[in-house]
Amino acid sequence: MEYGICNLAIVPLRAEPTSRSEQVSQLLFGETFEIMEWQGEWARIITTMDGYEGWASGLQFVALSQKEYQALQNTVIPLTTLPVTQAWRIADNSIFYLPIGSSLSFLKGTTCHINNELFEIVGETVADKPMEDIARSFLNVPYHWGGRTHCGVDCSGFVQAIYRLQGISLKRDAYLQAEQGTVVNFIQEAQLGDLAFFDNAEGRINHVGLMLNNEQVIHASGKVRIDKIDNHGIYSAEAKKYTHNLRIIKRIV
Repeated sequence: MEYGICNLAIVPLRAEPTSRSEQVSQLLFGETFEIMEWQGEWARIITTMDGYEGWASGLQFVALSQKEYQALQNTVIPLTTLPVTQAWRIADNSIFYLPIGSSLSFLKGTTCHINNELFEIVGETVADKPMEDIARSFLNVPYHWGGRTHCGVDCSGFVQAIYRLQGISLKRDAYLQAEQGTVVNFIQEAQLGDLAFFDNAEGRINHVGLMLNNEQVIHASGKVRIDKIDNHGIYSAEAKKYTHNLRIIKRIV
């Protein structure tokens, strides 16, 4: 088995082994994965964090030995909590910005190594940030299919990022996340952190949002926004209509 780690800020994970293929998710700095096969410069990978599968360019990550990979799995890795965290690559004196939720591999003080590369980290790591504060920091971030960051996020990537900073792993897609947690029987019992799932005309779950209380949901639809929610679903005051049909509410914690 081969292994890899993301040594760039954000790397697209694609449906097919070509840069023209749709982005299905993203790798963030410090995230690891198993390599299942190669097609030219493209690797079909399975992410360690959420078991998601896709294709990544071999030009956009570095290899890990099995020993290095296993060592990371046994290490509690701090996560960035601000979208302005910087990584300074010592070797070429370059600076790039790390998205929220980046894994700071082998962090010691303010430095970390990825293979032989040394990075100086300037910014915050996770320190019991309130869930609602993290969620609201995404307000007005544009919707971006496969996105997981403040540069652009999709609905399931949004709630996954929030829970990741609470130390809880969610699956990547909404219909998979709906299989986690326990059912909240009545919307009146919903509380901060519960996940509301919505379905389409065919009954397929295709959207998810985070309950702020039993009357409001924050979700990514066009942009990250706060809307009213009731037994029927999400009611958009802007559109003056229901935009999403409520299917189920789940409690993760």
